[in-house]
Amino acid sequence: MAWLWLVLGGCFEVGFTTCLRFVDGFRNVPWTFGFLVSVGLSMALLEIASRSIPMGTAYAVWGGIGALGTVIVGILWFGEPINAVRLALIVGLVGCIAGLKLAH
Repeated sequence: MAWLWLVLGGCFEVGFTTCLRFVDGFRNVPWTFGFLVSVGLSMALLEIASRSIPMGTAYAVWGGIGALGTVIVGILWFGEPINAVRLALIVGLVGCIAGLKLAH
């Protein structure tokens, strides 16, 4: 169950990084609220997961999921560039996340 909480926390990390794009110095109230809720849920789920998963592994996986998800959101919704180097690095990131899960 801890891994489920960790993955969900990583997804909320993608939520807060996406909201961060629109907070406009924290003047845009709906996006700021979304950011704050996402940060709170993401951190709470990381804390719950780290009760059963070593903190270093949990943090690396959580951060990796957030980074990967944020890159994908940037490509799909914000028109960020995609090229062979970025794809190779994304595959490497996914491999590292899977490796940490397997090494646990």
